[in-house]
Amino acid sequence: MKEHYDVIVVGTGAAGLYCALNLPERKKILMITKKEADQSDSFLAQGGICMLRGEADYNDYFEDTMRAGHYENNKKAVDLMIRSSNSIIRDLLMRNVDFERSEEGDLLFTREGAHSQPRILFHEDITGKEITSKLLEQAEKRENIEICEYMTMVDLISRDNICGGVVAMDEQDEIYDIRAPYVVLACGGLGGLYKNSTNFPHITGDALGIAMKHQIALENLDYIQIHPTTLYSKKPGRRFLISESVRGEGAHLCDRNGQRFTNELQPRDLLSKAIFAQMEKQDTEYVWEDMRPLGEDMIMKHFPNIFKRCLEEGYDVRKEPIPVVPAQHYFMGGIQVDLGSRTSMKGLYACGETSCNGVHGKNRLASNSLLESLVFARRAADDILFGKKPEPCRAGAIDRKCYEDRENLMAGYRKNVLNEIERMKNSHE
Repeated sequence: MKEHYDVIVVGTGAAGLYCALNLPERKKILMITKKEADQSDSFLAQGGICMLRGEADYNDYFEDTMRAGHYENNKKAVDLMIRSSNSIIRDLLMRNVDFERSEEGDLLFTREGAHSQPRILFHEDITGKEITSKLLEQAEKRENIEICEYMTMVDLISRDNICGGVVAMDEQDEIYDIRAPYVVLACGGLGGLYKNSTNFPHITGDALGIAMKHQIALENLDYIQIHPTTLYSKKPGRRFLISESVRGEGAHLCDRNGQRFTNELQPRDLLSKAIFAQMEKQDTEYVWEDMRPLGEDMIMKHFPNIFKRCLEEGYDVRKEPIPVVPAQHYFMGGIQVDLGSRTSMKGLYACGETSCNGVHGKNRLASNSLLESLVFARRAADDILFGKKPEPCRAGAIDRKCYEDRENLMAGYRKNVLNEIERMKNSHE
């Protein structure tokens, strides 16, 4: 690892990788990640990725996104995402991403909760892994992209609100002072702060705490999405998500008596509330999701990973319902960015779940996350290439003593983030 790069990207999920791949090969790029490169939440996304299905679909897609977000969405960001979707999908196909197709070779679409029609491309029930693994494979082949695993960002280097690089630490707590005129934060969400989450536990919102330290604008940190259906388990660790597509294809939610109790295709926040209410009403720790209406062929072809995981837990979804419970899943708030993914600090960008561009409003529409990440990652790359260059950062040498107690430092960031979530929550009440 060198001391100077053209661009530093923090995170190796879909947003970080796509941003790096959209920069020219003359740019020397460093990508750092806390764990292994494939341990980002992008790899866990099951359902799929949305796309606009012709101009006739625009108004419906726009309204579906706005309604799910309680009309708190940034309309310009929503328009940009939808209008960019076809070019993003064409690019993914050129990058050999494999989406499901009919026997005639046409792309197949599925439907999820709160969508008025099928507009979601998918690869079995591991769409995120299919997309992100192909992007990672290409990034690893690029000579100008250096990927450094087990490297944690512990601070930004800045002066006069101009970003000049990052301070990072490896697993042996060695400190690295890495300089670049552009830094892209693509660090994911904050699920690791919660006991029950579908996220990797090491993704703990570090970038948010660091942004707070540098007085970088944040937005709606209390907008945290609960996914209605994760597989109930008493085991500790990450919760296994039962994709929205399962309900979109016809699965039922039932109470302990086997009776349906709600509309399964509501937006996620409303459905989670309905499930919690049912659990309280019947004094249970879960409700039941019945996949049998889908039929065995649909289950085995479209949801093989879900079938396998449930079988490992002792449930055959072809023959019986499974217990499900809501859990923390996604983060709609984040570091405030504009339509070019620029933060309030010059030279600093944010994209993916770390950022808040307003696309999702108060609640995210199913399968908009991968699309939003890719659209605004490419916007960040475009702004780095074609936008106005920031003035050079005049920051001097870092004070290494500030980072010697790593655990206390990171715990402080996490505490500040949780406190700010509560503060924002109170301000919205």
